[in-house]
Amino acid sequence: MEDDPPRDDVHAPGGPAVYFDGQSSRKRTVAITLGDRFDIADGAVVLAQWDYADIRRADSPPGLLRLSCQSAPQLARLEIRDAALAAELRQRCAALDAHQVDRRGVMRIVGWSMAATVSIVLLVLFAIPLAAERLAPLVPQSLERKLGEASELQIKTMFGDKVCDNAAGQAAYDKLLGALREAAGLDGSVESHVLETPVPNAFALPGGKVYLFSGLLAKAESPDEIAGVLAHEFGHLKHRDNMRGLIYNGGTSFLIGLLFGDVTGSSALIFASRSVVTSSYSREAERGADDFSIEVMHRLGRPAKPMGKLLFRVTGRGGGGSFSILASHPLTEDRLKHMSEADIAPSGPPLLTDQEWTALKAICSSKS
Repeated sequence: MEDDPPRDDVHAPGGPAVYFDGQSSRKRTVAITLGDRFDIADGAVVLAQWDYADIRRADSPPGLLRLSCQSAPQLARLEIRDAALAAELRQRCAALDAHQVDRRGVMRIVGWSMAATVSIVLLVLFAIPLAAERLAPLVPQSLERKLGEASELQIKTMFGDKVCDNAAGQAAYDKLLGALREAAGLDGSVESHVLETPVPNAFALPGGKVYLFSGLLAKAESPDEIAGVLAHEFGHLKHRDNMRGLIYNGGTSFLIGLLFGDVTGSSALIFASRSVVTSSYSREAERGADDFSIEVMHRLGRPAKPMGKLLFRVTGRGGGGSFSILASHPLTEDRLKHMSEADIAPSGPPLLTDQEWTALKAICSSKS
């Protein structure tokens, strides 16, 4: 009698395997047959047939080979503890570890990640400031006003929305603003309001609106001090520093968001608006606004130094808190010296009478 011809099937040596079909939580003890395809059987019933090319290694503890199949349900798993069967499968499954990242792949990913990070840092340090410098003058006034309105909403969310409007105080404030606008060469579209909040600050928004906080007005001792601060903010408007800062901070936040997974860039809009209040202008922008304030005060025949005295009174030698005027407008000893050196003796009439100044100080009072 002749010997039986050799068979393609090779039965798994050394015991059963454990199979999860990926569709239920049932755990099955199965037999494995290695032929043209990989058969998983429960007794006489073939539960699944996997192509060797589709089999992949899944995470598993030492001593266990756990397999998945790309053509099977996503959660289907086969667990094999038999070393001989595992070795045979490693030979037959050429793509067993095709989805795994080797050391070279890891280094490649790390390298590209570092390159991307360095690129973003260089963009933040050089490209975005240059873009902000070039783009700010090109932004239409209509768009700038809309951006200013968005920033204004953020500001009123942070500090409250109570605008002081005592009649006598408002009349005095309008008189001061009129003199400053004329000396600064700005038209009536530039607005300014006093916002009731104890925070000692003042800032300009894109589109031509300036807010003076009552906390800063309360610390002022003369109209010249407040006039210098307002003229400084008018300088930022004249030079469009706030628009430039909005572009820079929004672009920076967007790139950092991309780096950490915020692909929509939605946080950039919020961050840019909040940064109008909390972030600093560049040293050059501050110096330019200081020079503009000095020039405006000189045109009015008024001294420039009172502004520096007010800011120094607010913060002292230790610097300001997170929302003080010096936190958002850094004032150095050089700037104080610059204001003192540019100071002149008063040659023009007072900007407000004593009665008007008293009324302005009480602008947030409910009494008319």
